[in-house]
Amino acid sequence: MKKKFLSLFSLLFAAILSCGVMAACDEEESSAGGNSPQIEQVDYAGTVSLDMASTTTQKMEVTVKSYIDGDTTHFNLPKNIAGTGNFADTGILKARYLAVNTPESTGKIEEWGKKASNFTKEKLQNATSIVLETDGVNWEVDSTGDRHLVWVWYKAAGSDVYRNLNLELLQNGLALGSKSGETRYGTAAVNAINQATQLKLHVFSREKDPDFYYGQAYEIDLKELRMNIDEYNGLKVAFEGYVSYYNNQGVYVESYDEVTDMYYGVYVYYGFFLSSYGEKVLSEGNHVRIVGSVQYWETGDSYQVADLTYDPFDLENPNNIQLLDKEKHPAANHETAAATFNGKIDIDVTQKNEDGEEVEVTKTVDYAEMALGTSISMKGLKVIDAYTTNNGGDNDGAMTLTCQAADGQIVSVRTIVLKDADGNLITKDDYLGKTIDVSGVVDCFDGEYQIKVFRTSSIAIVG
Repeated sequence: MKKKFLSLFSLLFAAILSCGVMAACDEEESSAGGNSPQIEQVDYAGTVSLDMASTTTQKMEVTVKSYIDGDTTHFNLPKNIAGTGNFADTGILKARYLAVNTPESTGKIEEWGKKASNFTKEKLQNATSIVLETDGVNWEVDSTGDRHLVWVWYKAAGSDVYRNLNLELLQNGLALGSKSGETRYGTAAVNAINQATQLKLHVFSREKDPDFYYGQAYEIDLKELRMNIDEYNGLKVAFEGYVSYYNNQGVYVESYDEVTDMYYGVYVYYGFFLSSYGEKVLSEGNHVRIVGSVQYWETGDSYQVADLTYDPFDLENPNNIQLLDKEKHPAANHETAAATFNGKIDIDVTQKNEDGEEVEVTKTVDYAEMALGTSISMKGLKVIDAYTTNNGGDNDGAMTLTCQAADGQIVSVRTIVLKDADGNLITKDDYLGKTIDVSGVVDCFDGEYQIKVFRTSSIAIVG
């Protein structure tokens, strides 16, 4: 009897021990699988305060010039500051947020990048006041020499207290730390990172970013594609933009970049087999996501994106082209001077050096090369010569108009076959010697940049 009792006791003890071990394993698995452990959350951004009277840091009140991404914003400098010290005489301060490194939302897109960018933009858009603060006694710049390292404080509507945006990004798991412990608010920053890690928030989670597409393509923006298009030749890419013009079973897609104040675009060829469905997605004015292969088109002496797919029965497929918004957004038709069109521009590009640090370099490029595939307009062009295609093909009647701007600059305008309201062919005699305003897409033919026009209404005779 005693032996039987001991046997039952042993079994009971083993069962209890087993349950305890299983519970511990379940808890560990739950913690590793993305379910946030139950811990008391602390508002670490609220544990620090902005001391406007302190002399140990520099401070200035600013307004937003342009939103770049989660940890970079361009601010308007006070008039008495611009051009002094190491501040640009452009009146713009390019701010790089201290202690944080958010995922990329421009150039090469990364998971949670858009979430971080939208978070920063929302906070600053709704702010009644924004103050930048240095970490030490001086205004310091980062390794690029062009961006100031700052703490960003904002005051929300209805509040009289400034909030530290850097710390909010950290405690919401929208950024990794960047030398966080070495900064003025290092204790709060490190605690915010540790808490976000324990709670498995966003970049620290194992969850998928709902704003990121997990397809087989490189997630980029159109500026990145246009700046480095040779590197993407033959590769599959994905990007967002607005459809500006339709042309020959394809469309031009463009998007605006606030940093360079330019539009970037590309021709997207969808071909015959996608026409029945693709045209609904790729209607002019639609906000779309394009997924396709970058190809060099020898005939057009330029690159295009092709090999698109569209499955109407699997709209969430990340390899599909997708309609993001069908609220019509007209072609930008960015007004451009002839001298600008024919000239060169400097563009600042952020790249990573051998140490993995972000550095900003300046590239000097042809304006028209960067504007390829985008819609522009140009005014006051006098047509001084004209050529009509006549080789027995479908393009018979298309024209090339050689135009001269008021400053003597020469610009070439290429049309498709144009007809008037009654269906009559428009010829070069209708334009020769006249002054016109035009709108179309920047194109390249035989190594020369031109404005390509797709409709009669895009050329207006003004003189």
